[in-house]
Amino acid sequence: MDHDAPTRPVKTVQTAFEIVLTLRDLTEATVTELASELDLAKSTVHRHLMTLTEQGWVVRDGAQYRVGLRFLDVGIATRNANPIYRYTCDRVADLAEKTGEKAWCIVEQNGRGVHLYGESGTSPVQTYARPGQLTYLHQHAAGKSILANRPREEVERIIEVHGLPEITDQTITDPDELFEELEKTRRRGVAFNEEESVVGLNAVGAAITDQSGYALGAISISAPVARLQPEEMESDIAELLIETVNEIEINMEYAGGQDEYPLE
Repeated sequence: MDHDAPTRPVKTVQTAFEIVLTLRDLTEATVTELASELDLAKSTVHRHLMTLTEQGWVVRDGAQYRVGLRFLDVGIATRNANPIYRYTCDRVADLAEKTGEKAWCIVEQNGRGVHLYGESGTSPVQTYARPGQLTYLHQHAAGKSILANRPREEVERIIEVHGLPEITDQTITDPDELFEELEKTRRRGVAFNEEESVVGLNAVGAAITDQSGYALGAISISAPVARLQPEEMESDIAELLIETVNEIEINMEYAGGQDEYPLE
């Protein structure tokens, strides 16, 4: 049996997740609003909401429904079980304190970036990024540093599946240009994001790799353009990030982290 062959999704499960994600985006909604948003029959939405509510995944307040805090338990447990989180959370906090800016740890899953953990310094800029947020890897410094330390054929598959969506005028949307940028990233050890994800925001990212050089995740520091100019990105911040990821990699290797907590 070919376990990698495409299978048809279980429709009821797919609908349940669509309802949950829509509630997340809307904060709260009625049965009628969900049915309209998802183009489903109100009876279908109601049945799914009843089951989700009974299991604690959704809560009801009068006619309004919203996502339940049971998801928080699953999310925290999932994050805490990730070896990258356990070996980077303190280092991310240190980076935020030293720079006064926003520091993130990002990992790749199913070809997308996931904001695993972030810390704010004394002068951080607030953006849309939040723990658990899915991103496109090519749009961010941390994501590009991950792509730069993955095999070319893997990066090509990610592009084939997810494309190279544009989020600002500076986002790289051409595959050839992206591969050129990834080559530069490998040579200098860090990736740059110059207003490619948020207008007015620059960032530097560095990959956390295993002994073979394969990227397991990445950390980044972001700041307004006025506070993070190219010369700082290429010197002080880059050196700080490289020093930090080297420390993380040593800790993971000699503490037995990669063997004890294997990634999927």
